[in-house]
Amino acid sequence: MDVLNPCGSRSRQVDGLRRSDYTKITDIVCGRAPVSAVRAPVRRKVMSPTVLQQKRHQQILTDVVRAYIETGEPVSSRSIVHRHIEPLSSATVRNVMADLEDAGLLFQPHTSAGRVPTAAAYRFFVEQVAAQATASPADLLWIRRELAAAQTPEAVMERASHVLAAVSRGLGIFIAPPLARSVVEHLRFLLLPDGRVLVILISGGGATRDKLIRPERPFLQEDLDRTSEYLNRHYIGWTLEAMRADLRKQLEQDREQYGQLAGTALILCDPSVLGDVADRKIYVDGAAQIASSPDFTNPEQLRELLEAIEEKDRLIALLSGCIESPEPVHVELGLDKISNAGKHLAIVSASYSSKDQVQGTLGILAPMRMHYERVITAVAFMAQFFSEEQEGS
Repeated sequence: MDVLNPCGSRSRQVDGLRRSDYTKITDIVCGRAPVSAVRAPVRRKVMSPTVLQQKRHQQILTDVVRAYIETGEPVSSRSIVHRHIEPLSSATVRNVMADLEDAGLLFQPHTSAGRVPTAAAYRFFVEQVAAQATASPADLLWIRRELAAAQTPEAVMERASHVLAAVSRGLGIFIAPPLARSVVEHLRFLLLPDGRVLVILISGGGATRDKLIRPERPFLQEDLDRTSEYLNRHYIGWTLEAMRADLRKQLEQDREQYGQLAGTALILCDPSVLGDVADRKIYVDGAAQIASSPDFTNPEQLRELLEAIEEKDRLIALLSGCIESPEPVHVELGLDKISNAGKHLAIVSASYSSKDQVQGTLGILAPMRMHYERVITAVAFMAQFFSEEQEGS
């Protein structure tokens, strides 16, 4: 498995992006700069193997990877001669491609065929070529238009997964913030005749979450009203996580004054009781594109992959790599952990944040043969978009 962190700068980051990337994207969103200013937040790494120290070998490998991404067909030396800016003979190109094959960067499916990039070649391409990518004005305008067309927070998140799928011709994934990190705009508790309590939480942007719980002890509706009134007066704009921490602090400082009220709030606003993990929302689009991809010819492997995609917990775990990574955009090539077909897949993911806390993640799961420049810049832009949405809510 090849794990890439192609955005390796340790410079000061703002909501998952380096400050320079943040400034550029903010200017674009606010209309202060042309959308063409957004570049892929990827740094260039030291190249390996040694064959890639030669510029001609780098250029020809780049041409081979580009040609294969575009066509999906093994790439011949003749096609590289036509693509290459510098005049080269077919013999020269064949010799270079043979060197690249010996270095494990290309392989030949059969003797009469051209060459196909390996995972190592894609790694080179991501680190050295996609690092210089600039988002196209058309892509950024289209993304903003698509997201702006959604009328509710849930619709925006659903639209985000659709946009990611369209950009990659793969699976677009958007994971909503966990309940514990939801920013509270309003809370209400309703007592049912059987003693259960309906918890209604309106979070940032107007997203509504509700959960029916059976508390540890019985409550009267007046107790619930008093608790919700107190929370709505003192904790609007707080996350559940921060709110619970402050309530515990109050209990420690003055149990006599806050004991019953804070205790009730802690019971009713416990993320584990509210089903934080089980009810976490994940939006997925593009499974049909994965199923129809020519990269998957084994029906059994494809079936196993589609089953894995349907498991929400596995997708959440898959995107968690970008949370662990200090880099703005996380790229992973070869995903054997998801299924046997995973060796043909890559994931490009990023987290979105609010007040220096990761809120959720978004990303693309697609065949390794994808347009990395377009995908990486789109993922970076959308992560920043949702970071700003969280900050503004």
